[in-house]
Amino acid sequence: MDTPILEFHGAAGSVTGSCFLLKAGGARILVDCGMFQGSKTEKELNYRPFPFDPAEIDAVLLTHAHIDHSGLLPKLAKDGFSGPIYATPASIDLCAIMLQDSGHIQESEVRQLNRRNRPRSRETVKPIYTADDARSIMPQFIAVDYGEWRETAGAVRFRFWDAGHLLGSASIEIEASGTEGPFRLLFSGDVGPGSKLFESRPEAPSEIDYLICESTYGNREREEYALKERRIRLQKLVTQANHPNGVLLVPSFAVERTQEVLTDLLVLMEAGTLRRCPIIIDSPLASRATGAFKKHALELENGANFLRALNAPNVRFTETAEQSKALDLVTGFHIIIAASGMCEAGRIRHRLKNWLWRNECTVLFVGFQAAGTLGRILQDGAKVVRIQGEEIRVSAKMATLDAYSGHADASELDDWVLERGPIRKCLFLVHGEAGARDAMSSRLSDKLPVAIISPRLDDVYELSGTSPRLLSRAAPARLQPEEIGHRDWHNDYQNFVLNLADRLKEAADHKRRAVILRRLEHALEAETDPKDGRRALR
Repeated sequence: MDTPILEFHGAAGSVTGSCFLLKAGGARILVDCGMFQGSKTEKELNYRPFPFDPAEIDAVLLTHAHIDHSGLLPKLAKDGFSGPIYATPASIDLCAIMLQDSGHIQESEVRQLNRRNRPRSRETVKPIYTADDARSIMPQFIAVDYGEWRETAGAVRFRFWDAGHLLGSASIEIEASGTEGPFRLLFSGDVGPGSKLFESRPEAPSEIDYLICESTYGNREREEYALKERRIRLQKLVTQANHPNGVLLVPSFAVERTQEVLTDLLVLMEAGTLRRCPIIIDSPLASRATGAFKKHALELENGANFLRALNAPNVRFTETAEQSKALDLVTGFHIIIAASGMCEAGRIRHRLKNWLWRNECTVLFVGFQAAGTLGRILQDGAKVVRIQGEEIRVSAKMATLDAYSGHADASELDDWVLERGPIRKCLFLVHGEAGARDAMSSRLSDKLPVAIISPRLDDVYELSGTSPRLLSRAAPARLQPEEIGHRDWHNDYQNFVLNLADRLKEAADHKRRAVILRRLEHALEAETDPKDGRRALR
């Protein structure tokens, strides 16, 4: 029997792209197959070939439906995977909605990109997959309830535990055999916080050999919020944002975060602590996902409040593009909740284009913003941004309410990990930026008597002996650590263009502007190798 191998093909050094390949007992089991989000450098990975042969994958185990965990499943199938995808029933219902929406967004964005590229004689681009591709993969899903042991290829067996992160989210316990006998792994997925409007506290087993744990908030502590306190904070922020001709824009993940914020807003309005105003859900995905939440309402904590909020007369959903565009004409204070949560796609970008330059607008972030995303750039205080090629001055106010995060914070993660003990072999920290993983590793190193490893993208570990062994790769990593979980040159370029425009506008006259441009030309010439006309490498 071959020595078990664990490969880290996503969420290693960054928060997105969850994808782990376990080779054990002659089987190849993929845990998650998510999209990379964040900087353009990271997102380009979505277009590249997988660093493994999809046709050789025996099965996929899915922790939950969020796109950074499930979003490349249609591509996996297009490239040759034909096996089963095991997930909870609620995750399957959400994937049926979210994957098709992802395919639709890709088709739409590629059409726009190709329209811009044609006059420049650039090659046309194809979407990673289409909505039809997403629909065609759904028969491969197999529903598995929490706590139910299932056996898959190579006598590998697994069961799902409620992770408390999202409707249907799971931590996955796996039992397999290796050269040294049977062993147990636990993939945390995304671990929910101690209290969440719709979710129970996360659950998982103890006495694990290898724990693969997320670290999204590994270096951050959120203020302790009971549900009542969270609603008080929300009430204050909405009241501060209330302007007679203004808007509160809430970039929100369409699944669960939108439904949580909507429920809290309506509870406050019913209690009279917030004045009633129009609440518009500007996301077809959120509208369809809400249907899935209605279906599973009895499984949710506070499900009755959610169902009541849906019937409120001041709540409406936009479906068509025309309905969405008409929101630019709405007068009087109103609240718009729109996807995507990191402002990287979807209708929130249109709303931001229309409102960011006005001081009557407040943007409220209710979720994690990955490095390099438009959401993080705005949250960090940018004065000018570019959206769809247009320069937008930022006069809107920015606000953040971490209480809606679906992730456990630093101390909650520590507690969750320690409750899994004894951990016999190793703790792998994944799904976090470098600072988060380093901080979490430092805290836990004094409390755990095992190796704590922060794998890099495409690292391959042999699971044997008292601690995993890093193997040399057959191929180089697709990205280096400094290229992951950080702003990239695309972000720097956008900043440079915006700063240059400011300097030129501030220059005293045309002569001074010409001087600035000549200096830039000289700097570029200095970077050129006179022998072959190419820019010299420094």
